[in-house]
Amino acid sequence: MDYIKKELPTKINKIGWILTLAGLLIVIISYLVDVQRTSYNNLIALIFFSGIAIGALILVALEYLAGAVWSTPMRRVSEFLASSLPFMIILAIPLFLNIHNLFQWAQPELVKNDLALQHKSAYLNVPFIAIRFGVIFLIFYSFYVIFVRNSRKQDTTKDQRLTKINLKFSAAFMPLGAILLTLFAIDWMMSLVPHWYSTIFGFYFITSTLLAGLAATTYVAVTLNEKGYLHPSIGEDHYYSYGALLFAMTNFWAYIAFSQFMLIWYANIPEETTWFLLRWTGSWKYLSVGMVLVRFAIPYVGLLSYNSKMNPKNLKRIAIFILFAHLFDTYWLIMPSYSPGIIFSFYEIGFPVLIVGVIILVFYAQAKKYNLVPIGDPKLQRGLDFHL
Repeated sequence: MDYIKKELPTKINKIGWILTLAGLLIVIISYLVDVQRTSYNNLIALIFFSGIAIGALILVALEYLAGAVWSTPMRRVSEFLASSLPFMIILAIPLFLNIHNLFQWAQPELVKNDLALQHKSAYLNVPFIAIRFGVIFLIFYSFYVIFVRNSRKQDTTKDQRLTKINLKFSAAFMPLGAILLTLFAIDWMMSLVPHWYSTIFGFYFITSTLLAGLAATTYVAVTLNEKGYLHPSIGEDHYYSYGALLFAMTNFWAYIAFSQFMLIWYANIPEETTWFLLRWTGSWKYLSVGMVLVRFAIPYVGLLSYNSKMNPKNLKRIAIFILFAHLFDTYWLIMPSYSPGIIFSFYEIGFPVLIVGVIILVFYAQAKKYNLVPIGDPKLQRGLDFHL
């Protein structure tokens, strides 16, 4: 049976607009009432959204680089999720306008009285971070354009050489992407506490990014397939592969997170321990304990058994939970720099709602114009025939 393109229901587009407008309204009100607190939530939104969009792009590159076939029938889901990358620019603009509300190194009066900040000022300064952000975005977006352009072109030309071209670009993308994500994490999260440093933080963020993109792709792919919008040959074996990847990356995140904690605890260097001590004071210690449950234990148990990885309902629940855990993690990484205790009100709601709305709108627009299955990919039939 061949793939038949079906239009997504218009109600999806309506939901996207409702969420986008509601989130935007809350964000505007938040900025008018409390600029500093909203700026921190804006930063959380940038990191959270980037994890989904860039994580989806990494999945596209991984498929080409690894020569995977099982994911080929669902690859367009990752491509469509990655197509929202330009929203990074929109989220970053208010941050640059209010950067002095976020970072100590952006406040001249603090820098002139702090020798460590003066030594780091050659790297931590507004013009340089703006240049780095622009370069990071342009490189990621350029790879996105290359991958997606060739993928869509195959729908009509069936040219197998386009797959080989994407494979070569994927080989360049993976190490370069790891470096760029590390710089992105240092610039926008580690520098919130400019005296602190961790050599593992880049790996921590890369793992979180891949988990976010994988969870979003899993949820959307399974949902679309259940509704009959993908190829009818996609089944439990494909679901299992998504579940196994989610399980593996959850375990790898736990390994990286524990390694970072253990090495800092063992070395007991004041510049390093300060960051963890900040998250073990007041009410933040409850969130720190919660990280073990939310980010690791619950997804681990939820995906441990063989059947749990193949059950579509369970996969969707766990995928949504992992996306929540990604937001939870991002909040834990950023908000202690603003508040000595946990805070939550309407300020923290606006950006997540806005992000979900934008992703839905972009995905709907892409699905309206292009096939949800890469019908010209030479690996497609092998992917459809995939069995464990």
